[in-house]
Amino acid sequence: MLDTLLDDLRAESAAVRDRVAGASSATLHTPTPAAGWDVAHQIAHLTWTDEMATSAVASVVDGVDAPHDWNAALEAAAKSPETFVDDGADELAALPADELLARWDASREALAAALRATPADTRIPWFGPPMKATSMATARIMETWAHGLDVAAALGAEPEPTDRIRHVCHLGVATRGFVHSVRGLPAPETPVYVELVAPSGETWTWGDAGASDRITGPAWDFARVAVRRLHPDDTTLVAEGAAATEWLGIVQAFAGPPGDDPVRRTAGDGRVEAQA
Repeated sequence: MLDTLLDDLRAESAAVRDRVAGASSATLHTPTPAAGWDVAHQIAHLTWTDEMATSAVASVVDGVDAPHDWNAALEAAAKSPETFVDDGADELAALPADELLARWDASREALAAALRATPADTRIPWFGPPMKATSMATARIMETWAHGLDVAAALGAEPEPTDRIRHVCHLGVATRGFVHSVRGLPAPETPVYVELVAPSGETWTWGDAGASDRITGPAWDFARVAVRRLHPDDTTLVAEGAAATEWLGIVQAFAGPPGDDPVRRTAGDGRVEAQA
């Protein structure tokens, strides 16, 4: 399973990398939909996270070289929890374009090698709960795809939907309890059945098909909602039942605080609303 996940991570990363191949520093400083972040910040954040993940693996697996001191990273995160991630992106985003892209290339390969060297039952420490190598790889696919959406939007490109988004959808479903807790909401008790149509046309399902609360529709829409890049009302997803409707409004595939909720792009009559 890990090999399959790493193959998908490599493919997802390559799709983003190809989009910025040969990009000038000016191109990398094109603003993205993420406030205050340009394309360089998006690439820098992926690079920083890959390096941190490799360092986390190195702290528990012999023979893996660490780009950073893991304990020092934890201390820095504890001292500046609200700015730690942005500070890392800011630092790397200032590099010349060729240096930044080369560093990302190296960090991706190093992380893949580190995860392959991780025993299946080893839990890798992280800024949140520790996780196994398979979970780390899944999280890296999700984040690479999400930031790739921002890069594509900045450069006026349209990402090609692939079935690799199944990993994103899986995280969106698996984190249901977490997203309620992070918003201070009671733990959900009503089961919700999720049935999504993949880009290939395959049907993906989660949960009990007999549940009365359901979320159905395109997996591509659900994945974008789950990474907080799209408002559910701007999709063709259908939520049936109060629990399903509530969850679809807050679904979140990534760890940490949800940030600002996506702004609805269209009014009920089809008119485009002003962005906040």
